[in-house]
Amino acid sequence: MSQSKEIAVSKSSIPIFAIVFLAAIFVFGLFFVGYDQGHIFSIVLGEQAFEDLYIHELTHDMRHAAGFPCH
Repeated sequence: MSQSKEIAVSKSSIPIFAIVFLAAIFVFGLFFVGYDQGHIFSIVLGEQAFEDLYIHELTHDMRHAAGFPCH
């Protein structure tokens, strides 16, 4: 009697570039919601962005809900 052995090769169905892309979006979103204090808009608005804090005010309640202290 001959026995055959099956070798199962599984390949991830999720492409690596998709994982890297989603990780980059996650990191940017984490910075955007949790840590930005005018840094993103300072590219366009200069020092005024650190006084106005548009993104901070936009994401203020979300920061507290996520557990980030901001004041």
